[in-house]
Amino acid sequence: MPQMGESIAEGTIVRWIKKVGDTIDRDEPLFEISTDKVDAEIPSPAAGVISEIRVQEGETVPVNSVVAVIGSAAAPASAPSASAGKAEPPKAPEAPAAPPAPPQGGALAVPSAPAPKAAAPAAGSTEEAIRERSSPLVRKIAKEHHVDISQIHGTGIAGRVTKDDILGFIDRGRAGGVGQVGRVGQVGQVGQVGQVGQVGTSAPAFTPDAFDHVEKMSVMRKRIAEHMVLSRRTSAHVHSVFEVDFSRIAQIRQAKKAEFEAAGAKLTYMSFIIKAAIDTLRAVPIVNASVDGDTIVYHKDVNVGIAVALDWGLIVPVIKHADERTLLGLSRAVADLAARARAKQLKPDEVSGGTFTITNPGVFGALFGMPIINQPQVAILGVGNVEKRPVVVDDAIAIRPMAYLTLGYDHRVIDGAVADEFMSMLKRSLEQWDPAAI
Repeated sequence: MPQMGESIAEGTIVRWIKKVGDTIDRDEPLFEISTDKVDAEIPSPAAGVISEIRVQEGETVPVNSVVAVIGSAAAPASAPSASAGKAEPPKAPEAPAAPPAPPQGGALAVPSAPAPKAAAPAAGSTEEAIRERSSPLVRKIAKEHHVDISQIHGTGIAGRVTKDDILGFIDRGRAGGVGQVGRVGQVGQVGQVGQVGQVGTSAPAFTPDAFDHVEKMSVMRKRIAEHMVLSRRTSAHVHSVFEVDFSRIAQIRQAKKAEFEAAGAKLTYMSFIIKAAIDTLRAVPIVNASVDGDTIVYHKDVNVGIAVALDWGLIVPVIKHADERTLLGLSRAVADLAARARAKQLKPDEVSGGTFTITNPGVFGALFGMPIINQPQVAILGVGNVEKRPVVVDDAIAIRPMAYLTLGYDHRVIDGAVADEFMSMLKRSLEQWDPAAI
């Protein structure tokens, strides 16, 4: 299992592209994985024959675990048949390699067994122990909700606390009112949410009809669900919708389209929107910020995430240092990231570090949407379909290419007046675009 990023601790085998007994070349796609950050096809590190598959599809294992064995092309083919049914036995060698394994084995029978091990180390090593049994994402969620990770029983490998573990812990705390979630000052708030929201968070019992098709959520679908619920739970979502006249952009786009195509890029409305949004973010920096506990982080860089719809889910690749790129550079970056996202060739650092996100439901014909904020950001821009509509221009009816732009923002840090100021500046930038800025 490859290390797909500094914060990635484990990965899930989604699909084996090659089977036992297949011949494979070096760098040829071998299997597909899903992590907290990205789905990707993993190339083979060597050429040869697949002699053993140790981790089956759907299983999650730590990074650097051996998931398959590649033998030389001249090796006998007897190994595949011997390993075909070995989903569990190969995991046995991993247990001795992980000292925390004993708590995992006795956690259900003796819930209190892991506690002494966590409490025994000195204060300086307690934090290290927590880091070993949790990912950066889990620790971030814990910090935002004032949760003590050492109080959570982890269901992951070697007792690691997963996102499901901590989100379930938070929900249980809300369901019980006070629970273990909040400290002083947050207890009452959590209790109120739990009392009112419990009906919504507890799904009613459901029995599928005999003719229904039932399938498990994919790894990506589960993570999208977790991130969206977490965002709704974290941010106070408010949306502002502005209508924008794209007449000037349409004229400039028509005049420059051939020039951009000759340079290997496609000049779209989205290219102009991204560039205008970047300039506006510089003018209203609170929209390019993040919340860290009770502090606001104003980002120096403008890293714009572009939501890309895939057949199997949604992913948000990020254009790093977008404010340093020209309109041509932005057009190339969008096309490149979208193409590699659909080919599952993105790297983890290409889907992380965003400071502002733009999503485009208009590509499917939607007039506008009410997008959910991509945590830990504080705002997201939704782009509606650009279509010709009758509008009033100088007391006369005219046909103009119009579109609705929606800003979803976190009302904890962005007031309505600031959000509307941002959108007014964005609207003015698009409707009064300076051709010299290209």
